[in-house]
Amino acid sequence: MVKVPVNPYVLKWARESLNLTIDEVTSRLNKRADVIEAWETGADAPSYAQLEKLAYDVYKRPIAVFFFPHPPKEDDAKKSFRTIPVSEFERLPSSLVRKIRNAVIKKENLYELCSGINPAAKQLLKEIKGHSYNIHELASVLRGYLGISLDKQKNWDSVEEALENWRKAFEDTGIFIFKEAFRNDDFSGFCLYDREFPQIIINNSMVKTRQIFTLFHELGHLLYETSGIDGLDDDFINMLPKQDSEIELLCNRIASEILVPSQDFDMKIRGMKANEESITNLALLYKVSREVILRKFADRMMIDQSTYKELSLKWIEESRRHRQDKKGGGDYYNTQIAYLGDKYIELAFNSYYKKLINDIQLTDYLNIRLDNLPSLELSLHKRWVR
Repeated sequence: MVKVPVNPYVLKWARESLNLTIDEVTSRLNKRADVIEAWETGADAPSYAQLEKLAYDVYKRPIAVFFFPHPPKEDDAKKSFRTIPVSEFERLPSSLVRKIRNAVIKKENLYELCSGINPAAKQLLKEIKGHSYNIHELASVLRGYLGISLDKQKNWDSVEEALENWRKAFEDTGIFIFKEAFRNDDFSGFCLYDREFPQIIINNSMVKTRQIFTLFHELGHLLYETSGIDGLDDDFINMLPKQDSEIELLCNRIASEILVPSQDFDMKIRGMKANEESITNLALLYKVSREVILRKFADRMMIDQSTYKELSLKWIEESRRHRQDKKGGGDYYNTQIAYLGDKYIELAFNSYYKKLINDIQLTDYLNIRLDNLPSLELSLHKRWVR
């Protein structure tokens, strides 16, 4: 077996950049730990076939990287997530770290496609910067910038319609929304702060109401000019230092107040008993998750902590079962459009139609194979002429 002269330091860097342990790599390659350790110390080296599998299937890196004299310099995503201690960041699953790395790439793509200038006519984060509001004022101002009244929100026919409209409103104000299948039940999304091209990435595996809440939780982080991660339950928040956990809780409050304004909520619940039925009905009215309504009741001490915990755990388990029961499939091209979003795809195709980029570059921006490009373009035209 012919060995290839890879740089062992780059091998180690590639593994650690994804928060992978040697044991996790061995299970994916079906190799012993001492084999991987020998590659990373330079005592041995992989064959080309082994390197190919390691690069593409495990580390998701081009093979050429492993022949560099030094590990390549990349933006340190950890610095952006400054409310998360480095020790906690390094415990994040490798699948989530890859999603964060993909978001960094999309940020670079947006800078290239837009010549460094966000094309949105109004940019929420820039326009609201420097103002001082209490949480109720902030929620009202943000709703005004997004252009969606509470009556309009209540009159949407479904949660799916709500998510689509909120997403469009965010993107119309300069915040790019992407979807990903996280394949992880513990995190519902994250945001990547950037002054020009802020992003929110939501876990498409989650129920739509959770995706909506994640949009607004991450908006809270962006307002404070920091990247953030939205865990599914309170355990993630409880692991953080006090100051950082308070920021997470504040982002939850901002999301809750925008989606379910306290003044309107208090009028609705007059004379109402706080139980699972009333919580479900209010969640349907506001197009939010039952957890949002449950927290509203708990804040008003209309539900005790034991009931709160019991219902929370019950709904989390129901949500997990729902995701497990969901079958894959569906139209590949419509899925890619949903993941990337109309705004980003439109920017890429406009550059292509103006001959600013070629078809190879276009497929790089869209992360698809060249032979899939015509079918994706056809799906887009069908969507845009509706």
